[in-house]
Amino acid sequence: MELTKHGHACVVLAEGDRRLVIDPGAFTDPVALDGATAVLVTHEHADHFVPDRLRAAMEASPGLEVWTNRSVAAQLEGAGDRVHVVGAGDVVTAAGFEVQVHGELHAEIHADLPRVANVGFLVDGTVFHPGDAFTVPDAPVATLLLPLHAPWSRTAEVIDYLRAVHADQAFAVHDGLLNDTGKGVVGGLLGERGPGTPTPVSLLTPGETVEL
Repeated sequence: MELTKHGHACVVLAEGDRRLVIDPGAFTDPVALDGATAVLVTHEHADHFVPDRLRAAMEASPGLEVWTNRSVAAQLEGAGDRVHVVGAGDVVTAAGFEVQVHGELHAEIHADLPRVANVGFLVDGTVFHPGDAFTVPDAPVATLLLPLHAPWSRTAEVIDYLRAVHADQAFAVHDGLLNDTGKGVVGGLLGERGPGTPTPVSLLTPGETVEL
């Protein structure tokens, strides 16, 4: 399986001619959706989901299907059975990959702001994308897609999350609000300049691909 990092929270998992796109939001170049076989969307915020952009991709590719939570699916009304509603505990097949669904809510930004629904996806029992939450799956994780920076997190929480999941490796996502200096500072705290975690973290540039 190949993993390609795109802008902010979006990654593409590919094997053969299958391309599974996760969270192609507003901070991601629409090219990430080119050739997509299936799309997973963790939640409704614009940095993860742009309704018109996803509708256009579905119109351009009649075989493209989407798996997401109920609130996102409601914004794709009219797409019929090509949009599938999933929730915690579900196991589905998307683009030929087995996808286990974990979690229910977005992390708290502030007590005065309502929390939206958020689901995380464990793909082929290997790669976990938590969306905007620090969900710890009740299954081993080989590769964690780590939310590096967000209005809802502190670096201390990111470190504790790495320790809790205890993945074999992690790749940073959700880093679109950081400049290169910020990425270096946070990346260092997750590495040798920090308190220590069991999981090595790599920061990929948009368009960079790694073999898993």
